[in-house]
Amino acid sequence: MGILDTLAQADALGRAVALLLLAMSVASWVVIVWKSWLLHRAARDVRLSTAAFWQASDLDDADKRLATFDARQLLLPLLRAARSLGSAPAHTLATAGDRSQQLTRVLRDALHRVLARLQYGQVLLATVGSTAPFVGLLGTVWGIYHALTSIGLDGGFRIEQVSGPVGEALIMTAAGLAVAIPAVLAYNVLGRKVAEIEAELEGFARDLRELLCHNGTVPAPAV
Repeated sequence: MGILDTLAQADALGRAVALLLLAMSVASWVVIVWKSWLLHRAARDVRLSTAAFWQASDLDDADKRLATFDARQLLLPLLRAARSLGSAPAHTLATAGDRSQQLTRVLRDALHRVLARLQYGQVLLATVGSTAPFVGLLGTVWGIYHALTSIGLDGGFRIEQVSGPVGEALIMTAAGLAVAIPAVLAYNVLGRKVAEIEAELEGFARDLRELLCHNGTVPAPAV
């Protein structure tokens, strides 16, 4: 009896569990492929953009260079957030504190927005990795329940009574693990890559803050 035949004999709950595992698998693999491509390009963009920034003659030139090299918009939001310093209305909390504190605040907020984009999808992978085995276990328990019910109603035991439900139960167990394992591995691997890019962005934000504090003025952003 094949897998499709076994699932065809399942009841509504068994099919719902199978469809849920399929949806979780498709969603996790879409995120895995998309994030792998995104983080590979992002790591390259950060390296190129950082080099281009420090080769610029001034902040206007740096803005133009980042607009060319920073296709994922990772460093450019940090630069433009820092250059927007002073645009807030006077005598507000946004302008409270010294120059260093204001730069720290705007760079931190911009960095958090960039990191939120890089971390997008990690929650889904973590959720699939942690819940898929239990979803599969639900199908397993339901299949065993059907096998025991079949034996109880008949009053005897024949292998034909339990082969279908037990086969369904084993398939659900294997399916739950097959969905969870790639999601857990991808979560760890991609999470490490996000952490590496995050460290580079934090280093750039810190260097940018020191540069602008040392200069004493922040030129207005280019129009």
